[in-house]
Amino acid sequence: MLKTIVIVTHLVPSILAIENAYIEHLGYQSVDRGRISGELADLWNAPAMTGQDFLIMKPASNAEVFLRFVKSPGSASVAPMTTYGWNATELLVTDPDSLADRLASSPFTIIGPPADLYPGKDAPRAMQVQGPADEVLYLTRIIPAGTRFPLGHAESTVDRVFIVVVGGPSMEGLAAFYGDRLGLPVTEPSAYKISVLSKANQLPKETTYPLAVAQFTEKFLVELDEYPEITGPRPIPDGTLPPGMAMVSFDTDDLDKLDLAWRSPPRSLDDFPYNGRRTAVTVGPAGEWLEIIEN
Repeated sequence: MLKTIVIVTHLVPSILAIENAYIEHLGYQSVDRGRISGELADLWNAPAMTGQDFLIMKPASNAEVFLRFVKSPGSASVAPMTTYGWNATELLVTDPDSLADRLASSPFTIIGPPADLYPGKDAPRAMQVQGPADEVLYLTRIIPAGTRFPLGHAESTVDRVFIVVVGGPSMEGLAAFYGDRLGLPVTEPSAYKISVLSKANQLPKETTYPLAVAQFTEKFLVELDEYPEITGPRPIPDGTLPPGMAMVSFDTDDLDKLDLAWRSPPRSLDDFPYNGRRTAVTVGPAGEWLEIIEN
């Protein structure tokens, strides 16, 4: 029922710091900015977001998969990868190793150096960084022949979002929501080492976690991670989006076919990039917010 990833939204303390970092070091470009309208805040059922500054950016490839940064209305923050919900954004890149050299003296802190995800000359190669608002980015080179998923490959040095990562207390709950409720094929979970997750929670580096993926027809995945018991729900101040990686927006052909509880009734929005389309927001089993846009 979900077709593509459209927007990944982060709450940040400084729009200017984000814009400068993403333009200078990742080659992203700004495509829209302004203040969150009352209509959009009402759709989110997050009245404290009204009037907050926002910035929308896209990659140099011009792929229309957007990053949206919204000024946080308060000082609430969350340590990356220590709470349930959306926790990492994965971008296609051409060369993680040369990118690591470029980011060595930048606002992006390398928290996982470039490494192959499994043995083989065509294996995906990835690195992990923490950005100027503590957002976690996975930066991954995909050679199409090296993966069983039709994800495409980077067409600019740093390209579009292609995977979003959600962590929750129960793999069973995550798989039921993304598979049964949203109609995405979900792989059987396997035990994986996730070094940045272990490091964030001060767990042994050999710790493994159940991991599965929810598959789109092409180009996108949602990674489902079962988080360790040391983690917990993300606190959300009244009237705001969740701190950190706040929300992921997807599109669908028909909102009315989705059996979901909406934070407010679906409505049409003129704001970019909704462009008159009906939109609604729901909350998943890990407390993650999903904004769903009707084509």
